[in-house]
Amino acid sequence: MELTARQKVDLICKALAEKKAFDIKVIEVASLTDVADYFIVCSGKSIPQVRAIFDNLEEKAEAAELFCRHKEGYRECRWIAVDYDNVIVHIFHQTSREFYQLDKLWNNGNNVIDYSE
Repeated sequence: MELTARQKVDLICKALAEKKAFDIKVIEVASLTDVADYFIVCSGKSIPQVRAIFDNLEEKAEAAELFCRHKEGYRECRWIAVDYDNVIVHIFHQTSREFYQLDKLWNNGNNVIDYSE
């Protein structure tokens, strides 16, 4: 059975939180772009942590039979983008997130959910 976009979001956010990703934001972008329904943005404090966050996400997603279509940035681990069709995940090193400010680019005032625990 295929997961809904909201089920994907929940699974992904839990996997990110397990490896202490911080400032996890779910941004609903369906009305802003055709690229996806949701962007999920989070941060890690170090390159090893960013790598661990992604590795855990990939493991948990594949266990739920959710496979990414494409991923970018794993080698450098400054910004890893992972495409799960209607959900795109952005795992940032803290300094890269501050520089690119992706959350602010896609925030229209009422479409951001703070998933951080």
